[in-house]
Amino acid sequence: MATTPSKLPYLPLFLLFVFTKSQPASAIAPRFPSSILRSHNNLDSPAFISASLDANHNPQQLYREEFFTQVLDHFTYTPQSYQTFQQRYLVNDTYWGGAKNKAPIFVYTGNEGGIEWFARNTGFMFDVAPHFNALLVFIEHRFYGKSMPFGGDAKKAYKDATTLGYLSSTQALADFATLVVDLKKNLSAVDSPVVVFGGSYGGMLAAWFRLKYPHVAIGALASSAPILDFDDLTSPYSFASIVTHDFRSESESCYRVIKESYDLITHTATQPGGVEKLRSSFHLCKKEDVDSLSGWLDTAWIYTAMTDYPTPSNFLQPMPAYPVREMCQAMDDPKTGNDSFAKLFAAASVYYNHSGTAPACFGFGDDYYSEELGANGWNWQSRCGEDGGVLYASDRAGTATKAGSRQEGMVAEEFPNDECGFCSGMVAAAQLH
Repeated sequence: MATTPSKLPYLPLFLLFVFTKSQPASAIAPRFPSSILRSHNNLDSPAFISASLDANHNPQQLYREEFFTQVLDHFTYTPQSYQTFQQRYLVNDTYWGGAKNKAPIFVYTGNEGGIEWFARNTGFMFDVAPHFNALLVFIEHRFYGKSMPFGGDAKKAYKDATTLGYLSSTQALADFATLVVDLKKNLSAVDSPVVVFGGSYGGMLAAWFRLKYPHVAIGALASSAPILDFDDLTSPYSFASIVTHDFRSESESCYRVIKESYDLITHTATQPGGVEKLRSSFHLCKKEDVDSLSGWLDTAWIYTAMTDYPTPSNFLQPMPAYPVREMCQAMDDPKTGNDSFAKLFAAASVYYNHSGTAPACFGFGDDYYSEELGANGWNWQSRCGEDGGVLYASDRAGTATKAGSRQEGMVAEEFPNDECGFCSGMVAAAQLH
């Protein structure tokens, strides 16, 4: 992945609709009789889990993997629209009260990445499942993880706009509705209520699912879901303002060092010996072009703000609790003195090397995020797809502006004005993986 991060706007919890508790019922293991479902794990018994999740759990203890034969296009009747692909979903029936008791089904509307990644980091659903006697289902978004159309071949799926045109939120919502309705029939659970859950883009999908398919889901819980973050509805600088506020609320000096770093790095690179000073200060590998240094730092600031959880996590990177606070404390440490580069590197290391296992030198092309994140697909969706529009206003304008060009902007990232050229390049890059 390049140093430009995918945007998952960090916004307050948004709760749509209220759902009630189901009556307690004894656990009844469901059956999956449909011939179009096929298990790859061949687990003979339901998976049992702990309500408290951590990164060391064996994924097979949390769920079993199933596949559903999904149609390529839900909305047209061209010959290609009848093609199918295998859509992955994960099931945990440990606490389900069963169809006879009309016990609920909690469905996670998968977003831009492999579904296991989200299932392993969605402890809330596992925590509340025993209370509601709920069946847990995590559905993978088309074009991500193992749910790849066109024969499961990512290169074919990402070939060009003729194939990527099927990667959209509208098609994904229809996928979810089709799978859930079929699953309920197969479980003889047509009377079991469905509540959908999601975070960030997945939260947007959860909210939209409730609105578009109210006959399928009785409610939705959408966490950090920027459902209004579109052109002409939300300021393109809203995401940048939130990232800036996260750091500035911890430390004014922390905010200032980051804001002033862009001009400082640019100036240093033009001075005699400046490039070597930057490489040395940030422990960069010799082959790296320092012109990408600010983008590499942006990745750390933005992803850390997006995952500023109150507990240790391993979502994008191994991170401590309250990582933004940790970054600012590292930056304000008296040991760094007045050395701005030492401050920046100490703060960035909270993201890039909290585990202490980073390589001797850093490379900008290295993937400092979970391998499950579908960066190429997300770039297409947020900037090229959705009928030629953009999914996030902040993705079109960039997440922020350079220091000095906007008074409150802290982080800096600019996207090319040629969206078509970028999208063509993105497709070419995707085909290399």
